[in-house]
Amino acid sequence: MTIEEAMVDTDALEWKPLTDGIDVKLLFSSAETGRWTVLLKCAKGSFFARHKHYGPGEYYVIKGRMEYRMGMAKTGDYGYEPLGSVHDMTTFPEDTLLHFTNYGPVLFLGEDDQVEGILDSSFFENLCGS
Repeated sequence: MTIEEAMVDTDALEWKPLTDGIDVKLLFSSAETGRWTVLLKCAKGSFFARHKHYGPGEYYVIKGRMEYRMGMAKTGDYGYEPLGSVHDMTTFPEDTLLHFTNYGPVLFLGEDDQVEGILDSSFFENLCGS
């Protein structure tokens, strides 16, 4: 199966609530490859809890700042997160807009590393109606 060429009018997409203070727009997802690309609108003080990447990820900070185990990523910064990366917490000290692609699921971990939630292509397709 070939994925067709696409162009997305991001202004026409609705922001969907992902977690407290963080909204998402789904730009692309593929059940075939597991890849998903989103825009994240993160309010000042919002955060992602402890999680592990079961696929590598890439981000670009469109505006704002994001703080995580690698340090502070600011407007214009690009980052790569390899397979198996674990982040104890990712915080947003100011309103932030982030472009993020992951090549597989991200698992949110609780005590004793028990899986409490999964972000993957099917999660975003269900959330955003794609």
